[in-house]
Amino acid sequence: MMNRRTFSATLAASAAASLVATRGLAAIPVPTKARNVVLVHGLFADGSCWSEVITRLQAAGLNATSVQNPLTTLPEAVASAQRVLDRQDGPTVLVGHSFSGMIVTEVGVHPNVSALVYVAARAPDAGEDYTALAKTFPTPPASAGIVFDGDEGRLSETAFLRDFAGDLPKEKARVLYATQEPFQKALLTGKTTHAAWRSKPSFYAVSTEDRTINPDLERFMAKRMGAKTIEVKASHLSLISHPGEITKLILEATGQPR
Repeated sequence: MMNRRTFSATLAASAAASLVATRGLAAIPVPTKARNVVLVHGLFADGSCWSEVITRLQAAGLNATSVQNPLTTLPEAVASAQRVLDRQDGPTVLVGHSFSGMIVTEVGVHPNVSALVYVAARAPDAGEDYTALAKTFPTPPASAGIVFDGDEGRLSETAFLRDFAGDLPKEKARVLYATQEPFQKALLTGKTTHAAWRSKPSFYAVSTEDRTINPDLERFMAKRMGAKTIEVKASHLSLISHPGEITKLILEATGQPR
């Protein structure tokens, strides 16, 4: 039979466990319902890379806008995204692919942003040296394919087709290679001053066949931010090769999954 002291101790332990559970639930924010989605592209691409996703978002009745990232410096890239966010008329899901995860992480503190979605994207902490973080994981093959003409960088055709867009039809990948937007070296030196994922509901799509960002690095960043995470058997360009899965994750982030 349980005596009074044992009963009191058990009751206290149960209350503590309940408090911990409640705090754990409270630590996972529920996305505010949003009708707007802003999408940001990364290196070796332009705003049209989101076309397949945008078509699906529009079919779901959402207002989607793709930012034309200048790929010059991080502050200029952040400013381009902020101007688009300023124009939104309410809660907005901010989505970033690849390098633009830096932009999402920095500008995601914007009051219009209700949730963040990272698609095979960088997700640094505030002030973190992303390059140093990436070096703690095996270097992905695409890194060796970056070529520079002065301060302007791009991917070689071989690296683009094999390591960036490896699961796309070759004809389509070659068109994307021909239209890739070059980036400036200065862009890679920027560091974020905010980590929006610490205060906003976050979602992450890991590309399991990624040869541009190490998939285990993606998993590490997703876990660190406590993101709702999916894994897509795709190259770095999952937003093009698997637009349905990426769109579904974005719809979940809008708080209005379909």
